[in-house]
Parts: sequence; structure tokens; C-alpha cells
Amino acid sequence: MATALRPRRSPAAFAVRLMMLLALSFTSLMQPAAAQSILRDAETEALLNDISKPLIEAADLRPDDVKLSLIHDRSINAFVAGGQIVYIHSGLINSADNANEVQGVIAHELGHITGGHVIRFGEGAKAATGIMLLSLILGAAAIAAGGGEAGAGIMAMGQQAAMGKFIAFISTQESSADQAGATFLGKAGISGKGSIAFFKRLQNQEMRYSVPQDDSYMRTHPLNGTRIASLENTYKKDPAWEKRTDPALEARFQRVKAKLAGFVNNPKQTLIKYPESDKSEPARYARAYAWHKSAYPDRANEEVDALLKAEPDDPYFLELKGQVLLESGRPKEALESLRRAVALAPDQPLISALFGHALIATEDDKNFNEAKTVLKSAVGRDNSNPFAWYQLGIVYDHEGDQARAALATAERYNLQGEARLALVSAEHAMSGIPHGSPDWIRAQDIAMVSRTEVEKGKKGNRKR
Repeated sequence: MATALRPRRSPAAFAVRLMMLLALSFTSLMQPAAAQSILRDAETEALLNDISKPLIEAADLRPDDVKLSLIHDRSINAFVAGGQIVYIHSGLINSADNANEVQGVIAHELGHITGGHVIRFGEGAKAATGIMLLSLILGAAAIAAGGGEAGAGIMAMGQQAAMGKFIAFISTQESSADQAGATFLGKAGISGKGSIAFFKRLQNQEMRYSVPQDDSYMRTHPLNGTRIASLENTYKKDPAWEKRTDPALEARFQRVKAKLAGFVNNPKQTLIKYPESDKSEPARYARAYAWHKSAYPDRANEEVDALLKAEPDDPYFLELKGQVLLESGRPKEALESLRRAVALAPDQPLISALFGHALIATEDDKNFNEAKTVLKSAVGRDNSNPFAWYQLGIVYDHEGDQARAALATAERYNLQGEARLALVSAEHAMSGIPHGSPDWIRAQDIAMVSRTEVEKGKKGNRKR
């Protein structure tokens, strides 16, 4: 039998491969927030703000400065990636049994923020990279001297040592975040039972499958029995250990969990989990979204009407009623529900933006002035909603105010990371808005930021 010939790798090629492997290993421990799909929902955001506020205050942070952002991702995870933003995967909400479990995760992530762990991430990577590069140099020298196996061994051991150094750094950060999170829960008078229950369930799941699950909470927050036992011991000493979650808050969590399941899951899966025999509020909520996604607006409206019969002044049920009607091609019928929802929840800009969209969708000139008022109020409260800026741009265009339509478009593209398009729109806006006015200054700001981003992109392309 002929022996197959294997291509011989050069020392440089082998070194590059090891560097790529190590880089990928490091990268797997950090989550690229910008590449994820952000979910915006007024009710969900209100709940996350309320369950996290006492923890944020316990961490000596300002609730207005800390943001919780929901990511459309089925994996069970949460992370921070710079600034004071806690990113939570929809899969984590889906897997949590109660609000207290989510509070435990949030407390831990706040520990990463107060510890400055994202900023210090480079320290751990730098130390590990130094070990790796030294091993590559020594290994390449050994290979060049004729010691192929010895050189490869040095490189492999260097990679292992580098990863060990980095994992030890991450473990230290995780332990620090654990202790900080426990402190925040205690100061806020919130039990750590949910935190332990959640961690134990994840650990049991990991052991059951015997293989680490990609992109899971366990991958970015490695757990072990000792760490969980230490946390449990700390929590049990706290007076809040036996304290129960406020029933009203827990009911809100179960509603949001069901609502989210109906929105992100396959409708068939939702209807299996929440069968029509289940007449509870969360089940009806989930089915309403499932029927709406399946293009059965009448079935969706039946569920929403049942919800509104029990809670006629619930702004989120009214919002859903209007959404179903609007997205099934009945914008005029949607106005009454959405107008009431806005009146009942005037501090919810996402509902106002949907109402503004419905007013525009009627294509009735009489509704455009109200849409302008509603949408300006929405972006005034939340200027990070591209959809609201898009709708406001339509209103300005309808009025013939092309300069401000361009400014609204520039705002939208700026939020979406489309620097080149934002620059063009901002410059167009500046040419038609009075020089020095607030709107002109805002257009100038967007133009300056966008121009910088465009230039960075050009330099990056030239380097390639």
C-alpha cells in the first residue's frame, strides 16, 4: 500500500495557525454586541428597568446611566461589552423560571461593570499573548535547527500555558463579579435563591450533555461546584435569602416571558407550550403573538380581546391590539387602541412611535399633523429608535420640508451604523436648515462623526 504524502508546514505557517487558534479562543469569551439583533419592546424594557433598578442603586450606579438591552438570541447568555450596558439574550429570559433568577444574572453582570472588567480585559489578553509569542519564537528556532517535534511541542505547550493564564484571569474576574453581585443583592434586599437555582440548572444541563454548549452562559461564565457552593454559602447568610419576590413583579415577568416566547419562537412551538386549553393571561398573550405571526389576525384579536376584557386599561394589551390591526392592513381601526395606549402610558416612546406609524399608514392628510406631534415626542424621550426617525422623516417629506426630512434620515442612518449614508443626509440637511439653529448644529454633529467613520473605513480598506 502506498504511503500518502503530507504537505510539510513551514514554521511560520504553523505559528500563524497557533496564533489564530488562540485569538479565536479569546474571542469566544467575548460577545460582539454590535453584531447582534436588538429587540425593542416597551413592556419588556419597563420590566427589566424595574427589576434591575434596586440592584443598580445598590451598586452605587445611576439607573439613568445603566441600560439593559435585550438581544434576539436563543442561547442562554448575558454579558457586558463596554460602557454601562448589560446585554441579555432572549434565550436567558426563556430559560429562567422566575424574575429572581434574572435578577441574579443582572447582579453578576453589574459586578463586571463596577469592577471595570471589560476595560481590563486587555491586560489578561496581553499577558497571555506574551507567553504565546515567546513560545512561538522558541519553537520556530527549534524547528529551524532541525528539532521539528521539539519545536512543535514548545509551541503547543506555549499555547496551553497562554490559555491557562488567560482562563485564570477570567476566573478571577468571574469570582470578583460573583462577590459583587452577592453584595448588590443583599443591599437591595433581594434573595440569592434565584441565582443559585439558575446556576445549578445550567450546570446540570452541561453535565447531562457532557459537552460544552457553544455560546452558552457556561462558556462565557465557567461554573464549577466549588464556585456555586461558595456563592450559596454567602447567600444563605444574608437576611434576604428567604425573601420572596413581589407577586406583582413576578406576574409581570411571566407575562413578558410568554410574550417573548410568542414573538421569537415558531408559532407551532408556542401553541404546543401554551395550548388553547390554557386560559391564563401569559398563555393568551403568547398565543396572540403566535396567531399574529401565523397571519391569523382574527384568532390573534380573539386572544387580545379576552385579555382586554379582563384588563381594559392595560396599555400593553391595547398596544398589541393596535399592532395586530395595523400590521394586518387595518390602520384606521388601530388608531383607537393605540391612542388609548399612549394616553395610559405617555412615558413609553415605543408605543408612541407605533401610534405615529399607524397615523401615517392611514394616508389621511388630517392625521399627519398629529403624527408629527406624537413622533417628535417619541424621539424626544428616546432618540435611539431608527424606526421613529424614519416615520418622522416621512412626515417632514409629506410637508415638503426636505431639509428636516434629510435630518431625520441622517439620525436613522447614524443609529444604524451607515456612516456614508448618514453623512450625505446630514450635509443635505445643513444646506436647507438655517445656519446655527439647533437642527443645523445637530446635522453638523452627525456629519462630523460620520465623516470620521467614513475616513476610518477608507484607511482600513487601504491597509488590506
